[in-house]
Amino acid sequence: MERVPNTIPELLESRVREAPDAPWLFFEDRHWTHADTADEVDRAAAALAARGVVKGDTVVILLGNRPETIFTWFGANRLGAAAMIVNPSFKPAEREALFAVAKPRVVVEEPLAGDVGGPVAAVDVAPDDVTSIVATSGTSGTPKLVPQTHGLYALVAEALPWWLGLDARDRLMTSLPLFHINAQLYSTIGSLGAKASLVLLPKFSASRFWEDAKRYGATELNAVGAMIHILLATEPKPSDRDHSVRLVYSALALPEEKHRAFEERFGVKMIVGYGMSETPFGTIWPLDQPPRYGTMGVLRQHPRLGVVNEARVAEDGELSLKNPATHGAWLATGDIVKRDDDGWFTFVSRKRDILRRRGENVAAAEIEAVLLAHDDVLEAAVVAVPSELGEDDIAAFVVAKEGKVLDVEQLRAFCKDRLADFKVPTEFAVRDALPKNATQRIQKHLLRL
Repeated sequence: MERVPNTIPELLESRVREAPDAPWLFFEDRHWTHADTADEVDRAAAALAARGVVKGDTVVILLGNRPETIFTWFGANRLGAAAMIVNPSFKPAEREALFAVAKPRVVVEEPLAGDVGGPVAAVDVAPDDVTSIVATSGTSGTPKLVPQTHGLYALVAEALPWWLGLDARDRLMTSLPLFHINAQLYSTIGSLGAKASLVLLPKFSASRFWEDAKRYGATELNAVGAMIHILLATEPKPSDRDHSVRLVYSALALPEEKHRAFEERFGVKMIVGYGMSETPFGTIWPLDQPPRYGTMGVLRQHPRLGVVNEARVAEDGELSLKNPATHGAWLATGDIVKRDDDGWFTFVSRKRDILRRRGENVAAAEIEAVLLAHDDVLEAAVVAVPSELGEDDIAAFVVAKEGKVLDVEQLRAFCKDRLADFKVPTEFAVRDALPKNATQRIQKHLLRL
């Protein structure tokens, strides 16, 4: 039996060995085969080595969503170095704060093409070596660095095709940023693991999204919740189903009505999963069971190793996970969930999004779900605001769908019909847009009345 690749260089080498001329990476009007990609990676490795990069170093990449980001990432790994792909829109002060912690050997702000370097000597890269450092701020605004190993990424390369039912006939498309673990693992590494190909878009564009899917022959795509809502809010077109996408992986569970509406309108099947920068081994809707709308699914396991992922739910509902990404320790996710007797999980709220009002705990996510059920609401975010009575009052920030006008009192009545009085927001604020980070997650700490 052929040895299973357990590092990124081995994974790429195995694809070159099996199918050197198979197209793998598509970007704008170009494509690269497995062999082409390996050549680009070797050139990037040589250029980085000429700049002094050695095993154990960190290489920061500020190139955005373009093939050179992947080539530089894999080139750094070829040398035994870790890649840290960073949001290129970060301002100088934000970059300096990250660099002070990461201490990169090299910062790559322009493509390495044109650099001249000699052949790179073979470097012993081990499964426990770091392949990628994910710089994440979540919604708190405070950056943190999450290192992930070659061994973990190789495990996901094996598991993702099994989780989603992918094979060599598939073409994965992502517009999510490469500095996010979703695009790195569930698209880039996942496509190599499935022996499939990858379409990389520079950014998300609702107006061109399905045109791009058709143009590139995409069969699977990854989305976060905001993308689903935005695509649903676009004006319906006869061409909405004129593409070859059969599967959408969504990192957010939608209400059943919206989930079904998305599938029906765009002619796709949508599978829901949950993961985080700290661990891609979260939960997934299993392919062999009917969907349970509104849930996160069951624990992700591994097709070869079996049960590698455990969960426990604390008394307050916080989910903790233990799996290969957590190195045998329990990771407190900060997410409040419910688990049923069959092992299916349902997201309730972020732990910091549990509000305390009139002696009762209130989940911001529950109120947001009600607001999003309103026909004219595109986006909603609920936060705590100071109350004269102590504890919290509740403020709801909402964005109207295009061409719609939101009436605050009508929204309040809509909530009162569906929520207990203590859950109805005290304040409503209509905004043109909500502040988001690069992965389209609403930054609640920036919301102000």
